[in-house]
Amino acid sequence: MRKSRTRARCTVVCRVVRSSLTRHLIRSGGLLFPACPASRPAGAWKRRGRAKQSSIAGMAELRVFPLACPVQNYSWGKLGRDSEVASLLASSDPMIHIEASKPYAELWMGTHPKGDAVILDNRIPQKTLRQWIADNPDCLGTKVKEAFQGQLPFLFKVLSVNSALSIQAHPTKELAEKLHAQYPEHYPDANHKPEMAIALTPFEGMCGFRPVEEIVSFLQNVPEFRALIGNVAAEQLERSVGEDPRGVSAALRICFTRMMKSEKKVFVDQLNMLVKRISQEADAGKDTSASCGELLLRLHSQYPGDIGCFAIYFLNLMKLQPGECMFLGANEPHAYIYGDCIECMACSDNTVRAGLTPKFIDVLTLCEMLNYTPTPGSSKLLSPVQSRLDPCVYLYDPPVPDFSVMRIEIPSSIKLYLISAIDSASILLVVQGTAVGTSTAAASEMAVRRGSVLFISANESVSLHLSAPDGMLLFRACCLV
Repeated sequence: MRKSRTRARCTVVCRVVRSSLTRHLIRSGGLLFPACPASRPAGAWKRRGRAKQSSIAGMAELRVFPLACPVQNYSWGKLGRDSEVASLLASSDPMIHIEASKPYAELWMGTHPKGDAVILDNRIPQKTLRQWIADNPDCLGTKVKEAFQGQLPFLFKVLSVNSALSIQAHPTKELAEKLHAQYPEHYPDANHKPEMAIALTPFEGMCGFRPVEEIVSFLQNVPEFRALIGNVAAEQLERSVGEDPRGVSAALRICFTRMMKSEKKVFVDQLNMLVKRISQEADAGKDTSASCGELLLRLHSQYPGDIGCFAIYFLNLMKLQPGECMFLGANEPHAYIYGDCIECMACSDNTVRAGLTPKFIDVLTLCEMLNYTPTPGSSKLLSPVQSRLDPCVYLYDPPVPDFSVMRIEIPSSIKLYLISAIDSASILLVVQGTAVGTSTAAASEMAVRRGSVLFISANESVSLHLSAPDGMLLFRACCLV
C-alpha cells in the first residue's frame, strides 16, 4: 500500500457552501482570508446545512470537537514548566496544577489504549475518541476507513526530552506481529511503528548508522572502543571501506553485535577508562571532539556504566532546528537525546530496546532486526513541502501511508483562516495563538488557544477567527492515502 505520488498535496477550498459541497475531497491544510469584516464578527457566523436538520440528526453530526489528551510521565521527561508538554497542558486549562518536580514527557493525541483521548463535549455519548470512532467509522474518510479497518492509523504526540531515551528501533509489521504473539507483555501491539520527529526547540538525537569511514575513524582514535569491538572485527570493517555495500553491512553487523553482546565487566571497564581519559583531557582544556567527548560524558552522567554510551560511535548525531524533521523507518536504530518535538507515528507502542534504559532490553532481537546500511545523517531528514496555493501550509509527507503532518503558520495579518476539509480524520494541535473556532459540524463556538486539541472528521472544515497579535502556529496530523 503506497501513497499515490500524483495526488495533489494541497488544494485550496474556494468557498464553503452547503454540506453537499463541503463533502468533496479536498487536500489542503487551510485557506487564508483577509481580515473579517466588522459587520460579521466571530459570534455572528451562522451554522448552515446540517444545522437545519432535526435535533437528533444534528447530534449525530457532531463531527468536530475538542479533546483532553493524556500525559505520560516517563522519567526522561523535562520537569515541571520546563517541559513543553506541561506548558501546553497548563495553557489549555489554567485549572491544571503542574508539579515542579514531576517529569512531563509525552502528550498523546489519538486512540491508543494506553492513552485514549477524552471527548470534551457532554452532548456526545461516547467518552473517548476510540469509542466514538468505533461507532462512527465514516469519520475517518472512505480510503482511510478501508485501508486501516475502521481505525485511526496514527498516534500524534508532543515530546519533552530531558535525558536520553533508550537505544532502540521499531519493528516491521511482520516482526511486530511475531513479537506481540510471543511476548505481549513487552510488545503490546501487532503493528509497526514508523515515526517522524519535528523539532519545536533545538533538538538532539541519534539516528541510523554513520558512514563507515566515520566509524572506522573512531575505531582508530578511541582505543577503548576498539578494545571493546576487538581487533579482528575492527580490521574487517576497515578492509570493507570502498567495497561492496553488502560486505560493509555484514562487517558493521559483526562490530555492533560484538559490542552489544560483550560481557558487562568488559564493557564497564572499557567505559570507565574512556570516561576517565576524556574527563582528564577536558579538564586540561584539550579538544575531545574526536572522541565525541562532551556527549559521552553527558550520557554517562545519565546512565553510568551503560553499554549504550558506546553507541555514539556507531550512530549519526542529529541536531535539528525548529521546523526541521527526521523520519525513522522500521529497523532504524535511534535515540532522542534532548529537546522538544512534535512526533507522529503509526498507532503502536512497540519498541525494541538495548541500552540507555532501565526498561526491558532485547539485545538479540535488536541486533538481528537492524538496518545496517551506513548513511549520512542528512539522509534521515524529511523536508516539508510548502503549498503552492496556501503559503501558510507546510506538509511533512513520509514514505509510509499511515500518517502525514501539516505545519500551519498563520501570520498576524490574517484574521480569518479556514482549516480546510480533507478526506481523512485529523487531529489539530495549537502551539501558539488564540482564536474562536466555528464549524457546521461542531455544536457551538470553540475557544482555541495554545495547547488546545481538536478532532476534525473527514470532509469537515473549521473557521478560525484569530484574536492573537502574533498569529498562530498549528500542527495537523492526518492520513493522506
